[in-house]
Amino acid sequence: MSILSRKQQTQKRHRRLRRHLTGNPQRPRLAVFRSNNHIYAQVIDDDSQNTLCSASTMDKDLRSNLKGKASNCDASVAVGTLVAKRALEKGIEQVVFDRGGNLYHGRVKALAEAAREAGLKF
Repeated sequence: MSILSRKQQTQKRHRRLRRHLTGNPQRPRLAVFRSNNHIYAQVIDDDSQNTLCSASTMDKDLRSNLKGKASNCDASVAVGTLVAKRALEKGIEQVVFDRGGNLYHGRVKALAEAAREAGLKF
């Protein structure tokens, strides 16, 4: 019996999820990656293998607004709102949510709910 690290467990969940989640031009995939210090979101068309738009706590637009920490729920809400705004500008209204193997809880949940409130449907 092998014991998997937390990162390995997340990667295993992500591989399992990706069997069923794909993005197409009509409904691209909103992929979320969460590190210890930052959170990243991309809207991806898997058919053409293109990133249509993205947002993260590393963006210059957000860095000035985030007071100090980029690894809390407030930062995730800001990223979710920004990625939804950028997607809507490109005419994307519906997405498939890919939580990246992370549990739908905390920062990932905050990003998803902020994107929904900003106008994305998933």
